Amino acid sequence: MKKTGFILSIFTAGIVTLIVYLNDTAIVQFVESLRNNYLDYFLLSISFASNTFIIFFFLTSLFLWKEHKRRWIVPLWLAVFVSGVISFILKILIHRLRPFHAEVVSVLQISFYFIKDNFNTWNFSMPSFHAMLIFAAIPLLSKEFKKFRYIWIIFAIIVCFSKVYFGVHYLSDVMVGAILGYLIGHLMVALEEKYQVGLALMNVLGVQE
Repeated sequence: MKKTGFILSIFTAGIVTLIVYLNDTAIVQFVESLRNNYLDYFLLSISFASNTFIIFFFLTSLFLWKEHKRRWIVPLWLAVFVSGVISFILKILIHRLRPFHAEVVSVLQISFYFIKDNFNTWNFSMPSFHAMLIFAAIPLLSKEFKKFRYIWIIFAIIVCFSKVYFGVHYLSDVMVGAILGYLIGHLMVALEEKYQVGLALMNVLGVQE
C-alpha cells in the first residue's frame, strides 16, 4: 500500500510537471512581474545559503553531531555525486537554454553580478542541479530528523522559487530536479538499509555509531 502511494505520488508529480512545462514561459514571466527590492535581497540571501558546499557541509555536520546517525553521511554524499552526474548528463542531452539566455525574461541584475560566472551558455537549464541536491536530502532527513525535514522542505521550496525569480530556471526545471533528487535520495536510503555500506565504513574508521 505504501509503495503504491509512493508510485502514485511520483506519477502525479510527473503529470503536474508536464502541465507546467507547457506553460513555462507564461509562468516565468509572471514571476518576473513579482520582482521588488524586498524579494530581491531576501531571495539573494537564500541563493547564497543554497551554495552546494554550504548545504552539504551543514548536513554532514548535522549527522556527525547526532550519534547513531553518522552512517548516513555516506548515502548523503553519494546522493550529491549521483545528482551531479545525472544533472550534467541531462543538461547536455536536453540542451534547454535558461530563460534569460533565451531572452524570455531578463536576468535579475543584482543577482547577475554574483552568478554570471556560473551560468555560461553551455550550462543549460533542465534540470535544476540545486533542486536535485536539496531534494535529495529530504528522504535522509525524513529517516533520521523527522521534525527538521519540514523546515528543510520550506527552505527547498524557497530556493527553487528563487531560481525562477532570478530568471535562471523555468519552473519545470526545478520541478524535474526536485523529483529526480528525491528519487535519488530515496534510492540511497534503500541501499543503505539493505547493504549498510555507511555503517560498515563508520565501523572501519572506528567512528562510534
